[in-house]
Amino acid sequence: MSRDPGNGGQSAFSAARWHALTEQDILAGLESPDTGLDAREAARRLERYGPNALPEADPPGLPEIFARQFLSPLIYILVAAGAVTAALQEWIDTGIILAVVILNAIIGTIQESGAERAMRALSALLSHKAAVLRGGQPLHIESRLLVPGDRVLLESGVRVPADIRLLSANNLLIDEALLTGESTAASKRTGIASADAPLAEQFNMARAGTIVRSGRAMGVVVATGSDTAVGQIAESMRLEQTPQTPLQQRLGRLAQMIGIAVGLTALLSFAIGTAGGKSGAEMLKVAVALAVSATPEGLPVAFTITLAVGVRRMANRKAIIRHLPAVETLGSTTVIGSDKTGTLTQNEMTVMEVWTVAGTHLPGKEPVPPGSPLERTLIAGIVANEASLGREGDEWVPEGDPTETALLVAAEAFGVDHERVRAIYPPVFDVPFEPDLRYSGAVRESAGTHLFFVKGAPERVLEMCTAVEHGSHREPIDRAAIQQVTDAAAARGFRILAMAHGEIAPGAEPPRDPTGLTYLGFEAMMDPPRDGVIAAVRGCQQAGIRVVMITGDHASTALAISRQVGIAAGEGALVVGREIESMTDEELQERMRSATVCARMSPDHKLRVVQALQREGHVVAVTGDGVNDAPALRVADLGIAMGGSGTDVAREAADMVLADDNFVSIYAAVSEGRITFDNIRNVTFFLVSTGAAEIALIITALTLDWEIPLLAAQLLWLNLVTNGLQDVALAFEPGDRAVLRRRPRARSEGILSRLLWERVLLTAAVMGAGTLVLFRWELESGQSVEYARSVALTALVVFEVFHVGNSRSEYVSAFRKSVFSNRFLLVATFAAVSVHLVALYLPATQYILRVEPIGLDSWLRIVLVASSILVAVELHKLVRRGGPRSREAHPASAGGLASGR
Repeated sequence: MSRDPGNGGQSAFSAARWHALTEQDILAGLESPDTGLDAREAARRLERYGPNALPEADPPGLPEIFARQFLSPLIYILVAAGAVTAALQEWIDTGIILAVVILNAIIGTIQESGAERAMRALSALLSHKAAVLRGGQPLHIESRLLVPGDRVLLESGVRVPADIRLLSANNLLIDEALLTGESTAASKRTGIASADAPLAEQFNMARAGTIVRSGRAMGVVVATGSDTAVGQIAESMRLEQTPQTPLQQRLGRLAQMIGIAVGLTALLSFAIGTAGGKSGAEMLKVAVALAVSATPEGLPVAFTITLAVGVRRMANRKAIIRHLPAVETLGSTTVIGSDKTGTLTQNEMTVMEVWTVAGTHLPGKEPVPPGSPLERTLIAGIVANEASLGREGDEWVPEGDPTETALLVAAEAFGVDHERVRAIYPPVFDVPFEPDLRYSGAVRESAGTHLFFVKGAPERVLEMCTAVEHGSHREPIDRAAIQQVTDAAAARGFRILAMAHGEIAPGAEPPRDPTGLTYLGFEAMMDPPRDGVIAAVRGCQQAGIRVVMITGDHASTALAISRQVGIAAGEGALVVGREIESMTDEELQERMRSATVCARMSPDHKLRVVQALQREGHVVAVTGDGVNDAPALRVADLGIAMGGSGTDVAREAADMVLADDNFVSIYAAVSEGRITFDNIRNVTFFLVSTGAAEIALIITALTLDWEIPLLAAQLLWLNLVTNGLQDVALAFEPGDRAVLRRRPRARSEGILSRLLWERVLLTAAVMGAGTLVLFRWELESGQSVEYARSVALTALVVFEVFHVGNSRSEYVSAFRKSVFSNRFLLVATFAAVSVHLVALYLPATQYILRVEPIGLDSWLRIVLVASSILVAVELHKLVRRGGPRSREAHPASAGGLASGR
């Protein structure tokens, strides 16, 4: 099997199973000499294959972002209205409508481009170095310059820069959690693996993006960039379609409703007007006025700002939003599918307890008697160990395999100085860990004798032992009894390392299969849950959100952690990857109705689990930090990646990134997501109800054959300049205290609830009737139509001043909301009234809006009539407070992480 590496053949040759080929075949096929590629050949291959990096989509430019702002159905309505006014040569109205459309596009462009810049800054790839052999000389080059056939040197602590077939390996352990989900580092060696070995069992391969925990190795690059395992996962992620968020679906439905309402209203007005003898041209003007009044043209801007406020609030709580609609999706989430390693857990192996025949010992909880089995067990874990610990202030800085560093940290927690122990027991000989041996050993000198310390798999160590350390003496070993204790600890999700020791003749090497050793004890460790995760999981469940663990780790470990954090409950909680492979989509959907722990998941398994939950009608958020999580992050309703430990591929796929990698931050983000949707709902209610009032006003006037109370320019002024200030201010509402005591909203529920649609009809009737009465009063009093329209316009402005207080909460009385809790709304309301006053008395705006100053008696009537909207809504909240609210509230308390505002 060969090819010409200078002829662009990487893709063809990379289809081979690298792990199943002989070293000779690979080196010949890649034309990789023992001295490494020379500079000229490396440059030629770099030109052929391109850099060793994943392809990135070009960010959208400002023209593209600006053009996207015109794709809203609400904007289509305004453009159509502008075209009609232009055809009628109503240039003032045309200019105002076009100004509104362009202003909305500019604001939307500013918001979206800012979010895009923040996302690019977050996802920027770090520059990594790689140690290579080029022309017989060891060099350090940018990893992006690696090419197939390069000889690469690996050592502890480095990130593997490409897919590499190992040619030599010395005690090599690689952390492959980002690909496999395994929290334990994988042992690597040379040789030929089985052709059908899964990625986690390809012992002779080092994959791009993984981390060398200990040991050294040298290998040949077999794949770079998109041809690596990471690259193939990233490619499958890009092929997945991104679903519409619940907010986008609700917006679409609302826009359709508004479009239908505008069409029906325009037809109704035209029919009524022509039936009453009015001309077609005049009725077209009326139709434009109705279209403008029915269209909440400030809604796209208000939506964008409300979401942007949510983004800022979430960033303050360590959740960084990459796509604005994702803010609201958190508030709708019904299922969170969480990775285990590094998300629910700390991604750090920690010794939880040490067992000897004297009992179970907890780190940091008791002293260590000199010469005791506990001390000897800890000593064995220190000396048969290649890891080290450094200090940064009061924190330990581990270097090496996480399992071995955990043993050192545990010894320090018991008060045993690992450096002093190593000084007392100088090294003589080491037996490195090998998968076939299933143990590692260390021969150390002590008082003229050579002691042989062993640590390894518990059943393997038990086989070596004939006695057990019991205080100051030894007793015959009871293997069955020790195995029973070991099995019980393993069933609790612990990883067990057993310790033993014995004497060996000076100058002799220990046998490959030692016997006659003395059993000391074992250390039980696990990757423990993060602080606060248990409370966060409980809080999510009390908020009506189901938490499901989806991990590549072993079933026993996943089940143990899930029980600790409160995820697993009852029979049928566990499903493993091999079960999913034999299930149809329908069977998996049925299984996921009860399953809360999914273990041994491959990327394809995770995708199927997410899609099964979505088919069940759930809004699914998926968390993760590894490359193996990226496809599920992309297809989920909301992808949540880790900002610190997460990979670039995962962050690129996600909608939200946790800056502190903490599951607890998701709970805080859920609260902010729900507050954001409440504010979107409040803004929508405010705009739709005032628009409905304007429709009721004009339709009633047409039916009664009166003059039209408001012109198109006046309606635009009302919708954009006056209530346009207040609707934006509603985005800054701090939210209700009970936000986390409600169940998530159903996907089918619209932006406005049934309760709010009732309130829209009520407020439209009150505001429309009140304004119409004031309009007619002025006409009957002998005032001009222009004066009466000025009064009608001002009446609606004052109605909105009172009504914005009603709109701050769906359930809470306006009188229970402090006017100072949203200072921006207070300022915006004052500004709206002030701007309108200026317009009434400034000649330029009098000409554009066709208004004139109004007298004090008219002002008194306006304030008296407009205040009636407060009474009407307060009565509606009082009467309807029990129904929808009780259906929405969750019976359990949301706990201490709720907003509290």
